[in-house]
Amino acid sequence: MKHICCLLLMLTALTSLPVHAGTAIGYGQGTQTDADNVPLGALDFDAQYRQYGAYATTPDRDRIILTFDQGYENGYTDDILDTLQEKGVTAIFFLTGDYAKSEPELVRRMIAEGHMLGNHGMTHASLPLLDKASAVTELQSLHDYMIEKYSYPMQYFRCPCGEYSEEALCTAQSLGYKTIFWSGAHVDWLVDDQPDPAAALEKLTTQAHGGEILLLHSVSSTNAAILGELIDRFREMGYTV
Repeated sequence: MKHICCLLLMLTALTSLPVHAGTAIGYGQGTQTDADNVPLGALDFDAQYRQYGAYATTPDRDRIILTFDQGYENGYTDDILDTLQEKGVTAIFFLTGDYAKSEPELVRRMIAEGHMLGNHGMTHASLPLLDKASAVTELQSLHDYMIEKYSYPMQYFRCPCGEYSEEALCTAQSLGYKTIFWSGAHVDWLVDDQPDPAAALEKLTTQAHGGEILLLHSVSSTNAAILGELIDRFREMGYTV
């Protein structure tokens, strides 16, 4: 049911309507793009919410940023890390509290190899559906755990399932976080229904754009299989990854 919820939320197109505190909005970059292939929904989001330290693209239009959501381990993260190391690429890994607690070897490897670790919520709860105190605890408890366990202070947050509100963004900002959404993604988290590798590679290459923040999931066998070639294609297109 959670996977279906995430799918619906990620496919929801952004609107320019104002967001009211306490209202959960499902982020989605949409399919319409500008002349540089950047999704209009991501640009609209940036224009409206960058004041709260929230980003769907990076201002560096020569760069593509790889991000991975780490909800649980499915046996592919080591392979992904191997590929990133081979290609000389660092990424942002957004950890849930469960992942941080259950996968210490992988978390330590991410840190040792120069990757950035982001906060994906202690319990992967939808921040706008929590009261203020609970929302603060959802972020701060994982932040404190990462410092205590790994001596690692996180600075980036990703809203679970892409659910956000103006109040939630303000809460993250008040705790010193920048909130990172995405401008590129594909349906890669359904472990029993993985996309064809060739089709996924073509889709991710076709939708590539300068300033892209690419959302991937490490539970995906397809992502593990195509990551090296995907990085090569991005570089052939002139992007720094």
